[in-house]
Amino acid sequence: MKDLRKKRILVTGGAGFLGSHLCERLLQEGHDVLCVDNFFTGSRENIIHLLDSNRFEFMRHDICFPLYVEVDEIYNFACPASPLHYQADPIQTIKTSVFGAMNLLGLAKRLNCKIFQASTSEVYGDPHVHPQKEDYWGNVNPIGIRSCYDEGKRCAETLFFDYHRKNHVQIRVARIFNTYGPRMHPNDGRVVSNFIVQALQNQPITIYGDGTQTRSFCYVDDLIEVAIRLMNSQEIGPINIGNPTEFQIIDLAEQIIQLTGSSSQIIHQPLPSDDPKQRRPDISKAKALLNWQPRVSLQEGLKATIAYFESCLKLGISYPG
Repeated sequence: MKDLRKKRILVTGGAGFLGSHLCERLLQEGHDVLCVDNFFTGSRENIIHLLDSNRFEFMRHDICFPLYVEVDEIYNFACPASPLHYQADPIQTIKTSVFGAMNLLGLAKRLNCKIFQASTSEVYGDPHVHPQKEDYWGNVNPIGIRSCYDEGKRCAETLFFDYHRKNHVQIRVARIFNTYGPRMHPNDGRVVSNFIVQALQNQPITIYGDGTQTRSFCYVDDLIEVAIRLMNSQEIGPINIGNPTEFQIIDLAEQIIQLTGSSSQIIHQPLPSDDPKQRRPDISKAKALLNWQPRVSLQEGLKATIAYFESCLKLGISYPG
């Protein structure tokens, strides 16, 4: 007899940092997982431990092109998410966000299944409102070097809600704030991975600007938990998911130096164009509607992330990606 609780779930971007953790969690819950990735920034190393499972299937595919599969749910995590990677090929980035959303929404419409969109805090741009609530429309430069990602994700949200209103597609939209943890790409230009890799190799730690700009950091396990809760709820979003505790970048660097026992010194470089000065989510909706809030402290999460990068160095293997 078929287990009605067991689903076949499509995860696009499934070989990436967040996608691979989601695939792993869904397998642990007993589902069949179809992982789709084109390895633009994802890595086979992130999913190699899952390949032996008879409930895990991998397909190399670019979601800019239609996908013809049969699944019960769709999680769309496909898009480079760090400035270094999405600015490397900005046209491909915006295609992935927009064409990819159209293709997957068309698939969800045909299958009459739920579809989750991994949107981003970048839809708020360099915010004039702090912390950011879901009803804030943002302050985004439409022609800047980050626009391919910011505006691509904003357009994807528009498509999701239009498909919901016009075609009754069952959407779930989450705006993801800074997330970190094992399997981060070491060269993604994000502060946590940058600082850890530099500290472990006793290299100078590079801070852009004076370091007083703030970010909030959510550990990956907390992020995956709330993503699944949103998918399994009746809420459509958008809902902010992230950690509301705010840290100055310079304080993050000093904490990583302490945890690694590094001899690294801090150096300063000019702040990149359109880089937000403050970023912190208001997660009142996630607390009220999904009964969720982050549980992993920054120190606890950093220790696990440092251990991951240390293991890569000690084993003498190349970093993923």
